[in-house]
Parts: sequence; C-alpha cells; structure tokens
Amino acid sequence: MFDSNSSNSDLLRSILEPLLEDFQYWFDRSQLLLETETLSFLSAEKRAELLARVAIAQREVSTAQMLLKATDGQVGVETAVMKPWHDLVAECWQVAVRFRLQESGEKQL
Repeated sequence: MFDSNSSNSDLLRSILEPLLEDFQYWFDRSQLLLETETLSFLSAEKRAELLARVAIAQREVSTAQMLLKATDGQVGVETAVMKPWHDLVAECWQVAVRFRLQESGEKQL
C-alpha cells in the first residue's frame, strides 16, 4: 500500500533539510565575517544592523529546523518566509565579495 503522507514528508524532508542547513551555513559564515574582519566599506551602524538581521534569520531557520524535525517532516516552510533569508544570504555574499576585493587591493599595494 502506498502511503502518500509518508512519501510527501520524505520528499519535503529531503529538500527542506539540506536547504535549511545551507541557510545556517551561510549565516554562520556571514556572522563570522561581520564579527571578526575589518570591513572599511561598511559603517559600524550598517555592520551592526546586518549582523542583527543575520542573528534573527539564524533563529528563524533554527525554529524551522526544529519544527521540521519535531513533526517528522509534516511541516514545511512557505516560500514567502524563505525569500527574505535568500535575499539576506545574497546581501551577505556581496559583503564577502567586497571584503575579498578590499583584501586583494591591500595586498597589491
């Protein structure tokens, strides 16, 4: 007998778990960059604001991960919830790119 609920939750889990792990990975890396590196192109205020948004997103992703696990894959995350996380990751990538450019420019001098 085919259990559609089981197959749906397996499919959801197989897609959502790695996606949430990726979000956590990039937010962790971004947090480390923002807390430990000199980012001359980013004001202290902008840096603190970005770091705060990363911390909020980390908590939101953690909550989604806990719900997915607690419900054995019966709970998903709407795209409208994930889009801001995606946008924030892209913003953090841009900061990382600027940091690498800053670092390469300093090494050329």
